This record gives sequence, C-alpha cells and structure tokens, in this order.
Amino acid sequence: MTTLDSLERTLRQQVEATTSSAKQPLSDAQYSAGFGILGGGSGGRTYQDFIIPQLSQLLAPLFDSCGSISALEIGPGATSILGHLPNHLRRKVRRYTAFEPNSLFATRLGESFSSPSKAELLLPCLETPPNIHPISFTLQGDTTSGIGTGDNDEKFDLILFCHSMYGMKPKTKFIERALAMLDEQNLAMAVVIHRDSIYLDGLVCHQTASFPTGVVRVADDDESLGCFATFIAGFTLEDRSLDKAVQTNSPEVMMAFTKHATALSELTAKVPLEKGNPTVKNWEARLHRPISVVRPTEVRHVQQCVRWALVHKVGLTVVGGGHSGHCLMSNVVAINMGAFDQVHILAVEQEGTDSRPDGDIVSKTMAAGVTVPLGARPSVGAGLWLQGGIGHQARLHGLACDAIVGAVLVSVKSGEVLYVGIVPSQHRPTDAVCPENEDDLMWAIKGAGSNFGIVISVTFKALPDPTYLVEERVFPLSDSLEAQLTLSNLDSVFTKLSRNCSADAYLYWDAGQLQLGVTTFEASMTPLASARSATKYIDGFWGDCRRKVVNSVGLFETDLYLSGMHGGHARGKTFAFKRCLFLKHIGDENVAGRLLAAVQSRPTPLCYLHLLHGGEAVSDVAREETAFGCRDWEFACVITGVWSRDQDDTEAAQAAMRWVYHVAEDLLPVSSGAYGADLGPDPRDAALARNAFGPNRPRLARLKHSLDPRNVLAYACPLPKAPTEPKLIILVTGKSGTGKDYCASVWVSIFNEHAHKSLTARAVSISDKIKREYAAAKDADLKRLLEDRCYKEKHRPALTRFYLDQMHQRPQLREEHFLDVVHSSVNVDVLFITGMRDEAPVAAFSHLVPDRRLLEVHVQASKTTRRARRECPSGDDDVGEDSMSTRPALDYCPHLIFDNEAIGTETARRFAEQYLLPFVHMDLQRLATMVRSVPGFPRPGIEFRHVLAIVQQPGGLALCSSLLHTHFSSDWAKVGAIVSCEAGGFVFASPLALRVSVPLVLIREAGKLPPPTVSVSTPRSHISTWTFNNPKEKQIEMEHCVVREGMSLVVVDDVLATGRTLCAILHLLRKAEVSVDDVSVMVVAEFPVHRGRELLRERGFGGVRIQSLLVFGGT
Repeated sequence: MTTLDSLERTLRQQVEATTSSAKQPLSDAQYSAGFGILGGGSGGRTYQDFIIPQLSQLLAPLFDSCGSISALEIGPGATSILGHLPNHLRRKVRRYTAFEPNSLFATRLGESFSSPSKAELLLPCLETPPNIHPISFTLQGDTTSGIGTGDNDEKFDLILFCHSMYGMKPKTKFIERALAMLDEQNLAMAVVIHRDSIYLDGLVCHQTASFPTGVVRVADDDESLGCFATFIAGFTLEDRSLDKAVQTNSPEVMMAFTKHATALSELTAKVPLEKGNPTVKNWEARLHRPISVVRPTEVRHVQQCVRWALVHKVGLTVVGGGHSGHCLMSNVVAINMGAFDQVHILAVEQEGTDSRPDGDIVSKTMAAGVTVPLGARPSVGAGLWLQGGIGHQARLHGLACDAIVGAVLVSVKSGEVLYVGIVPSQHRPTDAVCPENEDDLMWAIKGAGSNFGIVISVTFKALPDPTYLVEERVFPLSDSLEAQLTLSNLDSVFTKLSRNCSADAYLYWDAGQLQLGVTTFEASMTPLASARSATKYIDGFWGDCRRKVVNSVGLFETDLYLSGMHGGHARGKTFAFKRCLFLKHIGDENVAGRLLAAVQSRPTPLCYLHLLHGGEAVSDVAREETAFGCRDWEFACVITGVWSRDQDDTEAAQAAMRWVYHVAEDLLPVSSGAYGADLGPDPRDAALARNAFGPNRPRLARLKHSLDPRNVLAYACPLPKAPTEPKLIILVTGKSGTGKDYCASVWVSIFNEHAHKSLTARAVSISDKIKREYAAAKDADLKRLLEDRCYKEKHRPALTRFYLDQMHQRPQLREEHFLDVVHSSVNVDVLFITGMRDEAPVAAFSHLVPDRRLLEVHVQASKTTRRARRECPSGDDDVGEDSMSTRPALDYCPHLIFDNEAIGTETARRFAEQYLLPFVHMDLQRLATMVRSVPGFPRPGIEFRHVLAIVQQPGGLALCSSLLHTHFSSDWAKVGAIVSCEAGGFVFASPLALRVSVPLVLIREAGKLPPPTVSVSTPRSHISTWTFNNPKEKQIEMEHCVVREGMSLVVVDDVLATGRTLCAILHLLRKAEVSVDDVSVMVVAEFPVHRGRELLRERGFGGVRIQSLLVFGGT
C-alpha cells in the first residue's frame, strides 16, 4: 500500500518523462470529482475517527475562554468542518468566513447555510450571514473582502486550513500570513489538517496529532481511477490513469500554531544547538523532523528550554538513548541530553549517579565490584529506566526503576531545579530545592518519570555484581499441537527456576518452520564452571545447548535475536517496531494459541515474539509502591515487527506495524497490562496506554495535572486527563438533625483510607451557597452561619424565606447551585454533597452532569434523635432546612437509605464499605472499557455506545452478571422473578437469573408468545427510530399469570436512556396487577442526558428503585 505522497511523485515523474507540453490545471469539476473520492467512503472514517474528535479536543480551551468565536475556514469544500463539531462548540461560532476557490464547492457551501434547516445543524448562533469568498486564499490578501493583515483588518480567533493546503506554496508563508490575522488573545490559533507528513520550516507547533491508519480506496473502474489520478497529480493527465484499483495509506496530521510559532530564535540564542543530526536508533522517531534540536551542556540550559516552552505554550521532546519512538516530533523542539553523561560511584554508600547509556554505567560500576539492574539493551537512556526498565536481572534485583533512590530534574511546571530522594550533596546543583511534594514526585519517577520533568541525573542503589552462565537452545516445532504442548511445558519449567535464574523465549519462523529459541541466565557470585543446580530442569527436559559465561556488560550481547535468528538482526540491515504486553501463563491454551497465531500471521519473514522472564523481585514490590503498577506477570511479551531497510517506506513496513498492533490488540484481553516505555501520542497506542499503569492511573493523572499543567511533556506515554471534576457524586439527603454532614465526613474518610492514594474524596454543603448569598444580603455573620449551629437555627426562618424568594426570582437557582458546587470541586474523584433540598435530586440533576454517576443516600433518624442532635431546638421539625422543600414526605425511591440511629462511626463505616466503595471498584472500570464507542452511528454526530459488545469480550458476560448480582441493594432471596424485555435485556438477564436461581419472565413483541398474554404499546427505542423506517410504536406482551400480585420483581435491561421502554414494562406489570412498590430495576448502562429517570417519575414510577452499573455521556 503506497502513500499519497509516493503516488503523487510517481504520477508526476511519469508525466514529466513522457510529455513536454504544458500541464493543464484541473477544472472545478475535475477537482470536485477527485476530492469526492478522497473524502468519501473509507476516507470519511478519517473525519469520524480523527479530525472531528481531535479538533473538538484541541479547540475546547479556546472556545471555553471566549464568549463568541470568529472563524475562518480555508478550502473547506462543500461543507464546513466546524459544522460537524459537537453542538456546544458550534453554538460558540458567531462569525464565519470562508475562502473556497472551487466554484462548485463554494455554491454548495453557501447553500448549506442558506437553507434554514441545514443552517440550524451547522452553526446555529451566527450573528451575521456567513461570508463565503469563491476565490483562493493568497499571500497578498483580498482587498475586496476587507481581509488582510493590517491593524484595521478583520481578525479571527480560529483559522482552519481544511484540506492539505492544496496549491499553497510555500506552505510556511501561508501559515505565517494566517498567524498575522489572528486575534491578539493568547489562545487564538491556526490549525492545519494535512494528508501525509508536513514540515514547516521555522514554525514551532503548539500541538500536533496524527491519524496514521487513514486509508483511501479507489474503485476498480476507469472513470474512478482516472479522476483520482488526475486529482493526486494536480493537473490534467491526457490518456493516462491508474491501471488498477488503488488502496493508499493516507495518514492524517493535524497541527496547531499560535502567535508564538515564530519564537524559536529566542531559544536558539540562549541554548547550544545540536551539531548535525542526533543519534536516534528508533525507526519511528527518524520519520519525524523536529523544528530544532538543542544540546544543553549545563543545567541552566535545560531550565531555559522549559521556561521558553512555558512562555510560548509549546511542548518539548527529550532525546536520551534515542530508542523512544517519540523522542523526536515534527515541528517540535527536541532536547538532546547527551552532554549529561557522567557516572559517579560512591563506594561507601554504594550509589551511582548517572544519566548516560546502560552499557557505560555497567562498565563503570563493574570496576567497583557492583552493578545496577538496568534494561536489556546497552544503549538505552533515562527514558527506559524511568518507565520501568526490564532486563535479565529483573527476577533477581527487580526493575531499573526499583533501584532508583533519588534524582535531580528540572520542573516543567516552573523551570526550577529539584532534587528528590537520596542525592549526594556534591551532586546537587547549587540552586536545587527539595519540593514539598517530594514523596509524590519520587513515586511518579519510578515507573512514569518521563511525564513529570526533565531528568538531569539519577541516583541508583548499587548491588553486588554477579557472573552469568548463559545457555542457548533452539527447537524446531513441527506443527501447532507440538508448539502448544512445548509452550505449556516451557511455562511449567520456568516456574521452577530459582530467583537467580531467568529464561527468555523467542517464537519466530525460519528455514520454513516455526522455531522456539530459549536462552537461560544463571547469576552467581561464585565461579560458574560447575554450577548446574538452577538449569537442571531445562537440561533434563531439552538436553544440549550452547553455553558461555559472561559479565554484566557481556549480558547485553546475549539476546538470541542478535546472532541466532535470521542470520542475526544486529548487522544493521533491518528496522523494527515494537510494543510490549505482560502475560501471566504462556502455557495457558488461550494465551499460547494467540501467540502461535501471531507468528503464523507475520507479514514479513523477520517478525518475531520475544518473551522476557519476570516475576520474583518484580512482583515483590506492591503495585501501589511505585508508579509502575503492572507487577503480576511472568513474561513481558515484546511483539516485534521487522523488515529489511530496503523495504522502508513500503507496504512491508506498514504491514509489520499493523501486525504489531493487531497482535497487541489480540493479547490485551489475556494480559496483565502493557509496558509504557514504548507508548506515545500515536492514537493506536491509546488502548495500550489505558492498561500501562494498573491501578495507579488516577493518581498519575492528578500528578500530571499538578506537575505538568501546561503539558510541556505532551509526547511522553499518554496519561489520562486529570479528573478536573468528580466522577462519582453522592447526594446525602435527609431531614435536619439526621446527621447528614457527620455521615458524609465519615464516608469521605472511608474512601480516602481504602483507595491507597489513587482516589480523593471530599464533602461539601450545597446550602452554603445560599447562606453566603443571605449573609451578603442581610449583613449576617457568614462564619457563624456556617459553623455555629445555634446561630444558624436562629436565622433559619429568615434563611428559608430568603431562599424561597430567590427561587421565585431565579427559577434555575437549584441547577445553578448544583453546577457551581460540582465545577468548583476540582481534583476530586468522589464528591459528597449535603444540604440538598430537592425532590428526587438524581432525576432532577443527572442530565446536567451526564458523564458522571449520581447517587442519593437518604439519611434518616427518629424524631427524638433529630431533636437531640439539633442542640438548639426550634420547636417545629418542618421549619428550616426541610421547609425549603415543598414535599410533605419522601415520595420517590432514593438509591440507598441509611438509618443513622447508632452512636459512633462503626455503623456508618460498615455502610460505606458495603454499599458505597463498590462504585469505585476496578471491576466496574474494567466493564466500562468493554463498551465500545462507535462514532457516526446511527447517524453523523452521534457517538454510539455499544453496550452489547460486553458479551463479545472474554469474560465480559460473566463479569457483568457478577456485578449485577453484587450491586443489587436489596435481598435476592426475597426476589420472586427477574423480568426482561427483548433483545438486549435477555442477554444480561438470563445468566443473572441462573446465578441467583430465580425464574425469568420474558417480555417480547406481540405475536411471539402463546396466549393468553397481557400487552401494552411502547415507542421504539431512540436508536431504532434513527436507524430503521419502522412504525413509531410496537406492542409488547408477556404471558398471563407468570407474575402475581405481591411478588417481588427485578426488571433487568441493557440500557436506560429516554425511559420510554422501561415505562412500558412497568405499565405492563401494573396491568398484570403488580404494585410498582414491589418492583426494582437494574440496567447495565445509563445515559442521563436523555432524562429517563425524570420521565419515569412524571409517569408515576418515581417509587421504583433504579440501579445502573455504568453511566455514560452521549447516546
């Protein structure tokens, strides 16, 4: 599969070699036809999967900072790209201008705005008609449009180059002109969407993203091939077209530039430049062209780089050993840390400080009789150690990051020099300071350090230096059965090895046959000539081998791929691309089958799987002890795609990369996580990155937000965005005196105690909002109003009147206060809100925060207890806080009810542990990852959540059934039957009914059950109405007498969205003489944006308890 750039070069070369006549430019019709092929069909996926999501994410800060947006699109084609953004972004665009030189496109673009129905879908809040110029965007400006670069010319918040800057040369000049047209505000930007790679000399990129899997397919007919060839070449091709169907690789790149794009000279005037190209070994990184590579020689140079990046709001990359695929990025400044290469051995303390490649460190430490457990390659740098560092000493001494005891680094938040942990005083820079968050930073460095600062030096704990006996064996495998049996035996043998032994395995194809290579390593502090104890298990099973004794430096040269595979990969004639996952049992039938299938599907003969032995010292460290949270594994499976260098930039190279990702995707469900050292901003890495740090991801996200708030290190292993707002919101309701605030404080402590620093919980009172307003208006003492119960009780009647008066003046007051509390609770995962005065608050507010789970815990206590707790009785329990609500009594069903009669915290603590903590359990997060997002289905602009995809994942249905079972807040022993409606509900209800041993009552469409039946009408689901031309309603029915009055029922369904289907089911049960008080509902996924709970309450079903496992924003 060729690239569009390669195809264009080939077509132009063919034409130049065969014709001397002047080239004829494309007509508007020819351009339109070719562009239609490029953007239609498979090319349209690029917009759904990349352009619209990435552009939405990129523009969010700009749009959030402005009340209105002025936008210019250059070459949008027949429709505005901005018109496909989410509604809340589109509504911010108030002025729209476009340059579209193709007259056909310009006409259609204008028509899309002139039609009232279409205009509403595009940019519904335009204050003036769209200004569409049917001409090219030029460097000189257009005097007729009034758009130029002068002080009085129109300025824009956003300028979008929509489709590869077609016909604009030199591209750098066009972007510079666009930069001059930006508004003066800091966040204004010019965004370039371009197919294939692009390098813009002298311009520093604010942010970049890529979609490397874009593909364009052209139908195998003369007309399509001719149109496409003409379009790609850029001029008319007479009697010339492509001679066969085309499938081209079409990676998409998005680059954003701000007013700071031209600031490179400020940095290069202060920091030395790299002489020549930096030594970069990674093939992936070599594809990128950094805007500049600086080579600091002093710590202050690194500080200047960081401060420059902070001022100009750009990212940086760091070159250490040059093995990282993201150490260089196009149009981004790279810092080569090669000058910081000293090694110091402190004999008394046995610590080494360093920032140079592994082989040099080990050589130096060996001379002192010690070693450091580094990786498996001699030339890697700090990036590997900071992300983990897996080597042949891992079973004996642990990971490289486990040996780190201190570090010096430059903060990417402030540019300060920091030291953490043990750093000998003589190796601390004079201006280095120890930060207040030293423990957090030290924790993060050990496993995810490339995200949190630019490391100057690392202090390692040195260990005794052993000698190694290395043995190599290669076994030809005749068929899959023998291969699977051999892997099973290998797995059992490896588990018997002692801690000082490790074994690597290689699965590869050679000489027309599947091969298994095994290398064992035995470490000893004594001579190894006769040492055979540890490897006797392998000798007894497999016999002879090649054997040698090496020191710690020679250990780096013992990998089988260097000499024993395919004639040796170390001769520099190949390129490789790798990703790594962690496996527990390679002999397991499911795992072994996937490994063998991977090797058999290799796209080039040189691809292989490398299985590095782990366990022992690696798993001795608790997952929460360092940022490296993936500890429960026996093998690190390195999936290695290899091709010869003369195949670079060919289909073979692309196929090898696709194979690596395909194998990783296949292994991920049976893995214990992914290795973060290889991962970067490539969107194909996203799924692996989500599994890279185990339970430590939430804590890492918060630290990233705190320690790198400007995202200077944006191209390191991706971490999740910090939860700027809580994901679990628990509304604590109840009458005055029930102890709501006290309970909330106890429950907060439970979350903070049990979460091992991975979660943060906080309690706030929503009533404080009205108290602040009351104090300001009535000159009351706010401090006493918030803290002095007796003072508050004296003001309660007046406070109530003030609240009701404000409600009359501001009908949306409750929603305002709720959102204020949520939005102000940053860096909190679990938020408890007390002081709620609203009926059915979850139904009332959940749609306001549709991507967060809202729970209500209703606290109750006897009247006597409440009077005693209020200390300053006011005589009437219904006066005050409770009277701010209009409900006479609880007329709906909260999620949970807590009886707070007991003295002390024990009862409240048990309640939280049993009912609240499960909502943050990893199993729920794991279930959520099984729900696949499908952009653009069932219509453009919709992101569909495929809940039924859970059952397609290994163990998905069992996990979901288990969670439905354990999360049910009532007693399954009292349930008479589970009720479910086809088809999604059947999938989850059936295994649950089997698990809890109760009957399953089926509700089906009319005509599918034998009589007698009970039936009702129900609207079709909102998805069905969008997808099919079906009638708006259908009949559903169940068999008569399968349920009876007084029977306790649980309705199980896959989704709660609009609530219309659930209303029909409850109406059907009521028609069968079942009281709704005897019905509970459990759904797998809820979509609060559709306000289903509100509809249920309006229809008289507010008393039904509804529980959902997952909550999603959107559809």
